[in-house]
Amino acid sequence: MDQRIITLFDEYTHKPLTRKEFIERLVKLTGGMALAMSALSVLDPGYAQAATSEETDKNLVVEEVTWPGDATVMKGHLAHPKGRKKRGAVIVIHENRGLTPHIKDVTRRVARAGYLALGVDALSAFGGTPTNEDEGRTLIGKLDAQQNLSNYLRALNYLRSRQDSNGKTGCVGFCWGGALANQLAVHDSQLNAAVAYYGTQPKAEDVPLIKSAVMLHYGGLDTRVNAGAAAYEAALKAAGISYEQFIYEGANHAFNNDSSPARYNAEVAKLAWERTLRLFQDKLA
Repeated sequence: MDQRIITLFDEYTHKPLTRKEFIERLVKLTGGMALAMSALSVLDPGYAQAATSEETDKNLVVEEVTWPGDATVMKGHLAHPKGRKKRGAVIVIHENRGLTPHIKDVTRRVARAGYLALGVDALSAFGGTPTNEDEGRTLIGKLDAQQNLSNYLRALNYLRSRQDSNGKTGCVGFCWGGALANQLAVHDSQLNAAVAYYGTQPKAEDVPLIKSAVMLHYGGLDTRVNAGAAAYEAALKAAGISYEQFIYEGANHAFNNDSSPARYNAEVAKLAWERTLRLFQDKLA
């Protein structure tokens, strides 16, 4: 697909560009409405086709849970292998559309790897993630940043308090969630591992507060997010933080999202996931 189309879609999903404006510009780029709709079909999520971990997986316990948040009741998608073993716990942090079927699927993938996995719904205060993605993006923009951070910190404490947790915690976030994974590394001194997929970076002066191991995954074509990567790496080095950074040449923003065929890169996603699970095995087992 023409990289200009992918860049336009990234602008639409991360900036105040209305769907009408996006479609108009997409039509101009592709040369017609029919071609624009064809391109859109491989940009917009196809959750059912992409799911790899069934919600009814006989090897997993899957449930919807709640816990006290900051002035709200938080909701989440919890999954873990069957059995009474205490496990390392991982928060899965969604993109800027809420707790979508794709992120629930990723949560179950983490569980299948042997962890207590919780996909947190940041939009709990609004009743939960809506089915309309445009509405989800709008609601994400209405979240209070400090309250949202507090809710995720409380989610980590909720996992630590569970009888099936071994007390070790990690997080993995994507896009908006990748940025939040970086913030959790800064603000939670008990966190053991933080993995950020194409997430914007924290302020350099906050980096010395990080106590966890950090893993960073970037798509080489993602110039918007990558603009802050070098400064973040320099700050991590200067502070002596244990970190790994990977830039995957030829990969776009959202390369892990297999519900968006135009940006999904199966080879890169597989490698990044293997590296992510290696870190969790090292820090959470």
